Amino acid sequence: MADEKPKPSAKAAHPEAKPATTAMLKAYAHPLRRRIARAVAGRGHARAADLAADLGVPANSISFHLRVLAAAGLVEEAPEHARDKRDRVWKATEGSWNVGSPEHPIADEVLGGVLMNALAEDHLEMLRKVMVWAPEYVSGRDPVVHGTFSQANLRLNEAEFTELERRIQEAIKEVGDAHDPDDPETRFWSLDIIAADDTL
Repeated sequence: MADEKPKPSAKAAHPEAKPATTAMLKAYAHPLRRRIARAVAGRGHARAADLAADLGVPANSISFHLRVLAAAGLVEEAPEHARDKRDRVWKATEGSWNVGSPEHPIADEVLGGVLMNALAEDHLEMLRKVMVWAPEYVSGRDPVVHGTFSQANLRLNEAEFTELERRIQEAIKEVGDAHDPDDPETRFWSLDIIAADDTL
C-alpha cells in the first residue's frame, strides 16, 4: 500500500481576527445588542440617546446593553467625541473576531451554535429585504441602488480561496478608511459574504 501524503494543516482564513470569548458570544447572541453594535458602527460613534432614537428603544435599556457590549470588548467609550466628562459616547472596538477555528476551538459550543443560528437569521432577513426591493430596481421603478445579490462560481484550492478572502477584506477596509464621514450622501451598508465548497 502506497504511503499517503499527510494533509497540510488548514490555515486560518482571518489570522488577525481575535478568537471570541464566552462574554463576547453571550453579548452578541442577544438580538438587540447586535442591532446596537451595528448602529454604533453605522454612525461611527453614538450616544445612548442617538441609538434610542434610531432603534425606537428606551435610552436606559440602550445604556444597559452598551455596558454589556463594552464589558465583552465589542464597543468602547469614545471620549474624543464627548462634549464633557459626563457625556458618554461609544464606538465599535477596532479589529475583527471569529466564533472559533481549529487553532482556537470554541469554548462553549452550544452558545456558539446559538450565535451562529442568530447570525444566519440576520443574514436571511437582509436577503429577504433585498429580494423584496429587487423587482423595483430591475423594473426601473427605483433607480437608486439599495442592495445587491451576486453569485460567483470558481475553481480554487484552499490557499487561493484564503487569499481571495484576504483581498476582499483588505478592499473593504481600504474603502472604509478612505470614506469621508461628513459626506451627506453617506448611507450605512450591511455586507454579508458567504461561501461554500462542493464538499458541504
